[in-house]
Amino acid sequence: MSSIKLFESKKIRSVWNETENSWYFVVEDVIAVLTDSNDPKQYVKRMRQRDLELAKGWVQIVPTLIVETLGGKQKMGCANTKGFLRIIQSIPSPKAEPFKLWLAQVGSDRLDEIENPELATKRTRELYKLKGYSEDWIEKRMRSIAIREELTDEWKSRGVKEHKEYAILTAEISKATFGISPKDHKAIKGLKSQNLRDHMSDLELIFSMLGEASTNAIVKTKSPVGFIENKKVAKQGGNVAGNARKELEEKTGKKVVSKENYLELGQSAKKKLK
Repeated sequence: MSSIKLFESKKIRSVWNETENSWYFVVEDVIAVLTDSNDPKQYVKRMRQRDLELAKGWVQIVPTLIVETLGGKQKMGCANTKGFLRIIQSIPSPKAEPFKLWLAQVGSDRLDEIENPELATKRTRELYKLKGYSEDWIEKRMRSIAIREELTDEWKSRGVKEHKEYAILTAEISKATFGISPKDHKAIKGLKSQNLRDHMSDLELIFSMLGEASTNAIVKTKSPVGFIENKKVAKQGGNVAGNARKELEEKTGKKVVSKENYLELGQSAKKKLK
């Protein structure tokens, strides 16, 4: 997907969604690039007439957001990456074909991973290697993913709903572990849409794992049920890691939370966080 550079010569207006922690792009701008249409609005209208299923879910896929334009702020139809992957399927344009082929490959890979979960782990390792991460860092990151999955499995079995509640519980652990919210942690590192853990130093990853592993251990011992009870346990687990972090900072005189990131990996610089 990174080799497809259809947007470089034309500006795609975008909006950052703080709630979903993702970018939304103006549909008309992307349609103009993928189709060379002189009237993107009419193209979208005809596309929805052709694809009735897309039309049914259009409001959910393309919410109206406030977008900064040369003429001031305007309400425009926007979609995130997932939404555009659906929209692209309804575009009969040669320019959209590379995206369609990529989607077919992703779907095939996903089915393979469901059949053999080890493939997903292998692909994740390969992606980190391609980005330039060190073997030691990758080992820690993969272990953190495993610990995270063990914890979410416990939450799921104890009545915690996915997505929003998982995110809140994770944030509680992180705040207790590092003394700041994930949002502030990302701000310190200069991140926006990037995954915070993909930009953590070795120590940050280690303490993140300790917080979640401690929470998992307490969950198994106390058997909390539902979101409220698990939220209390999340703070307790995070405090275990938080106390360890404070003790280390006192001994070394250095903060564990670092402004360093891996944004330059894959480009000219490939730095190793200390």
